[in-house]
Amino acid sequence: MIRFFYNSLRHIYAAILVAAAASLAGCDSFIYDDEGDCDPYYKVRFVYDMNMKFADAFPQEVYEVTLYVVDDATGKIVWSHHESSEALRQDGYLMDVDGLEPGTYSLIAWAGEGHTTSFAVREATRHTDLQCSLIRTRGENGNAESRNDLKRLYHGKLMAQTFPGEQGVHVYTVPLVKNTNDIHIVLQHLNGTPVDADDFIFTVEDANGNMDWDNSLMPDETITYHAWAVNSASAGVDIPEELDPDAHSRAITNVSACVADLTVARLMEDRRDKAMLKVYNADSGENIISVPLVDYCLMVKGHYRPMDDQEYLDRQDDYSMVFFLDRNDKWLNTVIMINSWKVIIQNTGV
Repeated sequence: MIRFFYNSLRHIYAAILVAAAASLAGCDSFIYDDEGDCDPYYKVRFVYDMNMKFADAFPQEVYEVTLYVVDDATGKIVWSHHESSEALRQDGYLMDVDGLEPGTYSLIAWAGEGHTTSFAVREATRHTDLQCSLIRTRGENGNAESRNDLKRLYHGKLMAQTFPGEQGVHVYTVPLVKNTNDIHIVLQHLNGTPVDADDFIFTVEDANGNMDWDNSLMPDETITYHAWAVNSASAGVDIPEELDPDAHSRAITNVSACVADLTVARLMEDRRDKAMLKVYNADSGENIISVPLVDYCLMVKGHYRPMDDQEYLDRQDDYSMVFFLDRNDKWLNTVIMINSWKVIIQNTGV
């Protein structure tokens, strides 16, 4: 009886060793990292370094993200997940993608608080329908308008990625591009006359409210973006000699100003002659300033001049423009300050 028990125990131990050997043949170890088994684990990292700092600002700026996983064989969306927790604001955030079979997939993301508030992403079963549109209102004339401070919107894509069946943690990085831009317009009187914020209407006109799944612009109606804030202010200024050759002999150190803030959707280099910044006299309706916004934004690339124009527009998301007015509230269109750069204008025809 003792010999029988001993032999049985040997058989049990042998079976355990065989099972362990089989496990070792299929895994590098009993526990892979922290996952606890030999399955593949897929995770997605989001990076927003398409900015003028050339540094990842995802934890500081992106507070919401929706990821869509597309089966490249069918073009169908097979997995999606929305995240808006505090976890996004932590360095090293990774989104777990579970339930996928090994295969080839593309990753598409709409992100930022704007994609659920200021903009709307279409419900879709195929990736080509993952379009995002500005939520707009209608003015008295029926034209499309936006009068709000648009929440930040980002887009990301990573195409044709292999999701292997091998054990381990497989991380995929989705780069993001920001689709919203802040525009600050300053009107200054050179002679110190107060500038009343109620005397002017500030707008940007562009047909850029519909973005396709790949972040290209789709056909759209013209949208009039209105300033969501307009305030009177004053500031010290050195009057450019181009505007007043005698300025050096005058002691003007403080001028009245009016500051308008607008937020617009994505600016595109191939729409240089379509996106127009306009300022009107509120009483008469007279158009006192009309300039092609994209052209003026690209004037001040400075030492980024070798950079591709569209890359510059995608990286730079904040523009400040200072226009100088004469005593009749007319734009002295020989000089403009853009992002602290003085631009001399000659023969513009505007």
